[in-house]
Amino acid sequence: MALRQTPDWTGALKRARAHSPFLDRSLARQSELAHLLAEGQGEEALQWAKSHCTLDDTSIALRRERLGLATALAIGDLAGAFPLSRVVAELTAFADRAMDRAISTAIEERTGEADTTGFIALALGKQGAGELNYSSDIDPIWLYDPATLRCRTNDDPGEAAQRYARRASALLSDTTSEGYALRVDLRLRPASEISPLVVRKGAALTHYQSAALAWERAAFTRARAAAGDIAAGEGFLEAISPFVWRHQLDFGAVEEIRALTQRIRESYDGALKPGPSFDVKKGRGGIREIEFFVQTHQLIHGGRMPTLRVRGTREALSALAAAGLLDHGDARVLGECYDRLRTVEHRLQMVHDRQTHTLPESAALDSVAQLDGLPDGAALIADLVEVTEQAGALYDRLIDVRPAAKAAPDTSNAAASRLQKLGFEEPEKLANRIEEWRDGRYSCLRSERALEVFDRLLPRLIEAFAASDDPMRAINRWEGILDRVQSAIHMFQLLDARPVLIDRLVAALTLAPALSDELARRPELLDTLLDRSARELPGDVEHIAERFKECAARPDYEALLDAIRLSTGEIRFALGLQMIEGHADPIDVGAALSRTAEAAIALVVDAAQREFAKVHGVIPDSELMLIGLGRFGGGALTHSSDLDIVFLFTGSFSAQSDGERPLGATQYYNRLASRIISALSVPTAQGALYEVDTRLRPQGTQGPLVVSTDAFEKYQQETAWTWEHMALARARVLVGSGTARANLDKAMRGVLIRQRDSHELTDAVTSMRREMAQHKKPAGPLDAKLSRGGLIDCEFLVHFLQLRGQDSDGEPLYKAHPHAYSPDLADAIPALIAAGHLDTSFLADYDLMSRMLVAGRLLAPGNTQPPQYAAAALATACLQPSYNALLQAFAEARQRVAGVWSAILGETIFEHDVLDTETEPNNE
Repeated sequence: MALRQTPDWTGALKRARAHSPFLDRSLARQSELAHLLAEGQGEEALQWAKSHCTLDDTSIALRRERLGLATALAIGDLAGAFPLSRVVAELTAFADRAMDRAISTAIEERTGEADTTGFIALALGKQGAGELNYSSDIDPIWLYDPATLRCRTNDDPGEAAQRYARRASALLSDTTSEGYALRVDLRLRPASEISPLVVRKGAALTHYQSAALAWERAAFTRARAAAGDIAAGEGFLEAISPFVWRHQLDFGAVEEIRALTQRIRESYDGALKPGPSFDVKKGRGGIREIEFFVQTHQLIHGGRMPTLRVRGTREALSALAAAGLLDHGDARVLGECYDRLRTVEHRLQMVHDRQTHTLPESAALDSVAQLDGLPDGAALIADLVEVTEQAGALYDRLIDVRPAAKAAPDTSNAAASRLQKLGFEEPEKLANRIEEWRDGRYSCLRSERALEVFDRLLPRLIEAFAASDDPMRAINRWEGILDRVQSAIHMFQLLDARPVLIDRLVAALTLAPALSDELARRPELLDTLLDRSARELPGDVEHIAERFKECAARPDYEALLDAIRLSTGEIRFALGLQMIEGHADPIDVGAALSRTAEAAIALVVDAAQREFAKVHGVIPDSELMLIGLGRFGGGALTHSSDLDIVFLFTGSFSAQSDGERPLGATQYYNRLASRIISALSVPTAQGALYEVDTRLRPQGTQGPLVVSTDAFEKYQQETAWTWEHMALARARVLVGSGTARANLDKAMRGVLIRQRDSHELTDAVTSMRREMAQHKKPAGPLDAKLSRGGLIDCEFLVHFLQLRGQDSDGEPLYKAHPHAYSPDLADAIPALIAAGHLDTSFLADYDLMSRMLVAGRLLAPGNTQPPQYAAAALATACLQPSYNALLQAFAEARQRVAGVWSAILGETIFEHDVLDTETEPNNE
């Protein structure tokens, strides 16, 4: 019911005395409280109830406080003064206080000190969620740490813990002349049928990390350290967080919740629709179904979306809607239904202070309705019919509740007939081949459960293969996945639960071998496609870095590295699929891949430095710096790019670190850099991150891995070759403090803008390009990088103009057009156009070939003509209407770049028409 604008305290007291024997007795027993409520002093009434906590006798204090709170909250609720959220919050806060006092009293009685260190009280269920109902049990889990638990000198910690648990439970739940405080149910503890009342923390950790069931995961979505040793409780919850919030989407949870719903509905013996004997908690459209829906979707997505890791049901509904996983209107309806059902639940429990959820018969039903402010039971039933119908219909649709059905595989003849209708050639042969998938040859299809889900999925999968651009290619690569994965039940469940993913899977299988191979290695990558962000480009470097950190199961070095590998793979896979499906511009994908690599490096460097400093300390007034060069420096990586990196350090090379095992600066930073490279490139269980290339450092492979910034600047000024200065033009400082970055940027800019002899520079650039062309031949007709007139020639032209350093009027280029020196050629080329050195068509040609490079790494990995449908996808990615149009546009772009090369450098690089000699049109 909506809150009245003006609370009706008189009406509330009248209804309570008339329709609730429990409240009538409570008001009579607490005359001072009744007076405060009659005067409408709700807050004062709550404070009066809480004042009982000062009593020395814990048993009496808790029972009197509970009775006072129950009475004050009930009347305030009925009066419309206290909203449902306030009522459940006050009840939960009392439960937390009471449990903490009971535990501390039990320990003090035996040890003389009320020290709860080592005794952990976790609140689960509605107490954990802050939603305790009016007459609820509490369902805590009590744990103890034998190493820190306060006990007598001669006590065994395990025995002492059990004594404390028994005494605390009695202080809370025993019925005395004062009543009871809280009913305690400890059956949610690990292996409750064999374990003691309070479980050793280490044993509980082992249980949740190895033997826990799915319902226990759901229970822990609401878990909270509520009493006792709060810090230890929070540490325990953090330790089992990977068990609760799995990074991998778990659609097996959907099946389990769906099956549990069916069992509850089948075993429920109350009224099917609101009326006498209807259970507002367990009935269709009741409280439990709304909570099941919320918890299921939190379990599925919460590992990847930390915003869903909230405890309250209403809060979780809002979070699901904000994350795009639930329609805002559906979230609102479910939330309103939940509140109304909880309110009716409270009315039922107020009557006799019993833990009940069932609507009573005739006159008793009228009494509950009138307590709620309605005229009679019929009005309450009508209200609940509307509420449960809305909630039940939404739950059925959102969870897809249906009778479990086991799919039977087609017979050979039926399968062949079906394949023929779908357009497959040689359907009998293919039917036999598909049936062989089930004969045990693939380890991922040997379990009964995997076969059950697979058989249910198979018809839709075959239909998707048939509708694809290349059905047999899809089947061949699907078999490759089946052959390489040890367990695929999660993937089968995911595809079965979200059929829309099947089309995206088929796209990956048919168009991009690299994505298909990665999917075979990590089938859980399909999870990324359900994230709303999977069709969006990742954010800035800081946003991506936060995503990496949130993914870490633990706050340690190895966990962070695994998290970075996992998340980087997911981002790369999602970006690849966006691109081949035509949803993302390859240029934007290249920039996103670069931001991802930069975020990974920033975290790896920071984590590696902290680990290294634990043993070797730090070097005062010195720091590590890292420069990205090439496509990395320019912010335009592909899916197969190496990372070109140079490591430097500031300060004196003669300095020494201050740790337990001190090192000189040069040795210190060279060992640190080696550790960073290993973290980035050495494969682990989660794969490798990147190949790292450090050959652009001073003196190449002949020089040390890390040199000081002073040595680097001296080398660039006095010794470096022209090609090294050209590489410096795409250098970007990625790691270092603001001051150090500014100083290094200034030094590198000084090298780039210094005066050079134009003829010597021309000779150096053209001779370098001729030598490269001689030793690095184009891999195929689509090699946009190495083909003459391609990207390498574009980059050489830009770097030549940058190093020559003048605009068209002979003025210094860096003054009139400073952006011409941007390491990102997408910024530098427009500046050079503005300076009068290049035509506007040069940028369009560069962009076309950049798209070809990025998209071609997936769709045409050998730079040769891809299959028909991959060729069409490549053309789309490059903004061309067809593959033949792409070939034509590429040839024309190369010829224009060749013309620019000839005009600026005075060298002809084509002797005859490019299109006629170096491309093969695709007969579309």
